[in-house]
Amino acid sequence: MAPSFDWWGKESHRGTPVVVKMENPNNWSMVELEGPSEDDFLYPEDDDLSSMRQQRRLEKGGRNKNAKQLTWVLLLKAHKAAGCLTSIASALVSLASVVRRRVASGRTDTTDTIASENPRVKSRFYTCIKVFLWLSILLLGFEMAAYAKGWHFGAPDLQLQYLYTLTNPLSVKDLFDSIYSKWVLIRVDYLAPPLQLLTNACILLFLIQSVDRLVLCLGCLWIRLKGIKPTAKEDSVDLESGDGGGYFPMVLVQIPMCNEKEVYQQSIAAVCNLDWPKSKILIQILDDSDDPMTVSLIKEEVQKWQQEGANIVYRHRVIREGYKAGNLKSAMNCSYVKDYEFVAIFDADFQPYPDFLKRTVPHFKDNEELGLVQARWSFVNKDENLLTRLQNVNLAFHFEVEQQVNGIFLNFFGFNGTAGVWRIKALEESGGWLERTTVEDMDIAVRAHLHGWKFIFLNDVECQCELPESYEAYRKQQHRWHSGPMQLFRLCLPDVIKAKISFWKKFNMIFLFFLLRKLILPFYSFTLFCIILPMTMFIPEATLPSWVVCYVPATMSFLNILPAPKSFPFIVPYLLFENTMSVTKFNAMISGLFQLGSAYEWVVTKKSGRSSEGDLVSLVEKELKHQRGASVPDLDEMREEIKQQEQKARKKKKHNRIYTKELALAFLLLTASVRSLLSAQGIHFYFLLFQGVSFLLVGLDLIGEQVD
Repeated sequence: MAPSFDWWGKESHRGTPVVVKMENPNNWSMVELEGPSEDDFLYPEDDDLSSMRQQRRLEKGGRNKNAKQLTWVLLLKAHKAAGCLTSIASALVSLASVVRRRVASGRTDTTDTIASENPRVKSRFYTCIKVFLWLSILLLGFEMAAYAKGWHFGAPDLQLQYLYTLTNPLSVKDLFDSIYSKWVLIRVDYLAPPLQLLTNACILLFLIQSVDRLVLCLGCLWIRLKGIKPTAKEDSVDLESGDGGGYFPMVLVQIPMCNEKEVYQQSIAAVCNLDWPKSKILIQILDDSDDPMTVSLIKEEVQKWQQEGANIVYRHRVIREGYKAGNLKSAMNCSYVKDYEFVAIFDADFQPYPDFLKRTVPHFKDNEELGLVQARWSFVNKDENLLTRLQNVNLAFHFEVEQQVNGIFLNFFGFNGTAGVWRIKALEESGGWLERTTVEDMDIAVRAHLHGWKFIFLNDVECQCELPESYEAYRKQQHRWHSGPMQLFRLCLPDVIKAKISFWKKFNMIFLFFLLRKLILPFYSFTLFCIILPMTMFIPEATLPSWVVCYVPATMSFLNILPAPKSFPFIVPYLLFENTMSVTKFNAMISGLFQLGSAYEWVVTKKSGRSSEGDLVSLVEKELKHQRGASVPDLDEMREEIKQQEQKARKKKKHNRIYTKELALAFLLLTASVRSLLSAQGIHFYFLLFQGVSFLLVGLDLIGEQVD
């Protein structure tokens, strides 16, 4: 008699039991607990019986989930969707509140004093953008009225037959049609040809710059495939046993700083821990601070390290003449500098690893033509906010592609101003530090290259530093970085032409190094995507191809982000942000090229004093050692001074502000995007829309550090 399976049948109507594991409403999982079916009790006597059992299971699979289980799933998904909507709504409300407070405060870049820009130049540039904005709004209203009257212009269809009919004196037409038809003829005959000529010229520059970037990427790929990198002649000796015949030349270490109380401890501690014979190294703290509190703090720190046995001296200039270049020049005039062969330079926020000198200085051995060894930067705060992430993409490409390729194939690149070791003889033969520009690092590199010195870039040697976390600080930094090269180009062009170097090196320095990467790049970025593209929406007879708007920029952004693969999700924000920053870069380039007032201003980039966990631990240990040798009254007095300084700082709180140029361009691009809808230009509309939103976010200072 066949066994009865009625008791299993009684349970089958209850459906499949499930276990729902929920950590929170947005994170849950469901596991089915299947009981044995009657097929599980059948003996697998033959293949036919097994296949029959499998088929019955498949047929019953759809009945395993009953209404109760489905209800659970739907409720959980509905709860998750509601949570997402609530989060989005909360974020939008918070964003609206921030925007409302920012607008209500009325604090803009025009009301605050910003030393990096000349108010007269800034107002002229802003006035030009406002003129374009109001003109675009008027034209948008005019075009929408024409669209309502039946003037449907789809690119590149201009409905010329209809236009000629309306312009015929014998035809019957109303006043509006007459005015609009004449406006179209003016566009066709007078406005479109020069605009199209300018468009084609910018497209050509865009393609040339894209080819240059592609060649650099191919060079980087070749370096990786072949495993090419500079190698040094190293001698394995023990530092504790003395020189031991190793290569340990006299090295001077310089840290120029100015009112940087947030980071001075980290940088001083890092250089004092460099692994190098103490008799072969001297550390100079070159302080240009004008804040008495900061001066006393740095002096105290230097004295502590002197008590620890570090060979370190403190120099303070009362008159900050020549900014960083003047500071370095003054330090190099010390009588004891003649005893040193090399000089390593670090900015105040840089923290070299202990083996920095051991990995850089040996490259100079038996290489008398080598003048500079440059290390790569790494960033302790690259994931702090969206602004730092986008900066990391840019600088990763700069170091891994631009500087590495130029260093390997040309032995020349721009000195980064820090994290590098110079041969002092190369500095002296090139004329030393000059205060004629705000990019003294690029200036000395160009002059050294013209004198025949070679450079090496070490991509595997890193030095930690900080990225600007606020848009204000980043904007000032970029203004200096893009105005200075144009100053330098005007000053050194005659020297480059007269220099006794090969024609290829002159071509590389003039066309590639200066014109293409320092002048053409910000020029076409701003002109093509912020001016010409909106204009072509209102003058559709001049066209900008879709591949220029979308495909080529997307490809270039993809190439730019390859050295930082973890930042790939930010490829679209990176593309939009680079176009947004073209306003600042274009303004800075014009200031430097025509020697306007803002080109000579030097503003120290604000630091936050962030450090990695390992550095914090080492600093705490060092601080404990220092406290053993320091007097308690001095520390108490120092703490009291710090409290007073903090009270003063509260009165001068940092503020987010509204940036008028970026905001005006946002409305210009959004207006042009509405006009593009009338011509049914899909790619142009989306690009203008997203680029306009990007300008809007930057104009409202919502991309970087947010101050409550």
